[in-house]
Amino acid sequence: MTAVRNAMIIGGGIAGPAMALALQKAGIDPVIYEARPADAEGTGAFLTVATNGISALRVLDADKAVLDAGFATPAIVLRSYKGKRLGANSTGWTLPDGTISHTIKRADLHRGLHEQTRQRDITTAFGKRLVAAEQTGDGVRAAFADGGSAEADLLIGCDGVHSAVRQVIDPGAPKPGYLGLINIGGYASGVSVQSKPGSYEMIFGMRAFFGYALAPSGEVWWFANVPQPHEPSRGEVEAIDPEEWRRRLLGLFAHDAGPAVRLIEATPHLSAASPIHAVPHLPVWHRDRMVVIGDAAHAPSPTSGQGASLSMEDAVVLARCLRDMPTPAAALARFETERRRRAERIVKWAARISSSKAAGPAGRVVRDSLMPVFMKMAASSPMMKEMYGYQLEW
Repeated sequence: MTAVRNAMIIGGGIAGPAMALALQKAGIDPVIYEARPADAEGTGAFLTVATNGISALRVLDADKAVLDAGFATPAIVLRSYKGKRLGANSTGWTLPDGTISHTIKRADLHRGLHEQTRQRDITTAFGKRLVAAEQTGDGVRAAFADGGSAEADLLIGCDGVHSAVRQVIDPGAPKPGYLGLINIGGYASGVSVQSKPGSYEMIFGMRAFFGYALAPSGEVWWFANVPQPHEPSRGEVEAIDPEEWRRRLLGLFAHDAGPAVRLIEATPHLSAASPIHAVPHLPVWHRDRMVVIGDAAHAPSPTSGQGASLSMEDAVVLARCLRDMPTPAAALARFETERRRRAERIVKWAARISSSKAAGPAGRVVRDSLMPVFMKMAASSPMMKEMYGYQLEW
């Protein structure tokens, strides 16, 4: 029997409910504490759940949340700003039943996972922003900004790239690294695009990076990565008026081939802009009875398409370790041993790809000439198999 009876989960985004489902499966009673109010659920644009993430959700009997609300995303085509095809690749592995990676609106994934927690009588407390936590001998006490507190045998930080739990565990923890890019996107209807439904088209523009996928409904889901060398302050880019962002984007893509300008013009509401950060190496993942998982421990660039999937993997592995190991300390050490190398290799790989999006004029020439070779090499590389072919055991 597990040495942990109950756990507090800090953060109710994607990692949080996945962690709760996994803990319950392991016989541990979870409660989720989310900083935002209940009516703020499901913020953000869209993301890809790779087949390794879908496999993790299948362990939790929660994969329908992705498969029903998302759409299959089989391939990626890369192009230059002139429209030249630079190469193509799959978005991952194919599972034995034919399932491939899926793209889904973050709001739909959030909603689907939380619906699973509600169906399984898992409690989520909203408006609970963590401000402090301390060891209590045989457990953890957490304090929240509203003056409330809670206690449990274990505290798990699922609170993302700007994690508060990470700082509690290690006040000297390195800050997330800014990758020199701002992310923004939206959804457009009534625009004809020359791409296969479901597959991504990625364009290395003259001044910014643009990607889009045609959903089965005919709606086009798109995003832009805008280079900005100097890291903005917290909330700075989010505060810029969406119409100002639209004006900037139209200028950035004005001379590129492809549908970027038409899609930006046809999008009624742009998603909130956000700087892209990563956590490439966190020296301390756990202390006493506190641990971080997902983006709080090892946030990759969105370029990887692995952020959500790695978080779901973490949830399954941590719950299994807590179930099987004799003490919480042994479980957390085992969890880190199993997860650190894989997660950090993927974060490092994603960072290299992100750097190519902000290349200068000379760098663009080199990148575009070598990209076809790199794409062919990547298709059969051990990294692709390691990333997408990962098999979880419960």
